[in-house]
Amino acid sequence: MIPWTTTGAALALLAAGYTIGRLRPYERLADWANWQLRFHLDRWTSKPRQAALFALLLFTDPVNTVHGWRHRHDPPPPRSPAVNVGRPTIPDHRVNEEQGAGE
Repeated sequence: MIPWTTTGAALALLAAGYTIGRLRPYERLADWANWQLRFHLDRWTSKPRQAALFALLLFTDPVNTVHGWRHRHDPPPPRSPAVNVGRPTIPDHRVNEEQGAGE
């Protein structure tokens, strides 16, 4: 009877882990906290609520939160050169008159 109980418990844990992995609650919670801090500051006007949301974001996504905090005052990356939309320049592969056609 014990092997069936152990097997059933292992399968239940495996199914629960799979379900939690598919739902990604930490990622959804981090996205919600990031959204609240970025775009809804008028709703969170008190400093303790902002600190709680920042702590929640730090708890759910520590790598990106610390990276964003360290690089928040960095200058923007340089812009790439403009795209040339005109006619492409086609190299001239014709034979010069000085070289001659027979050479």
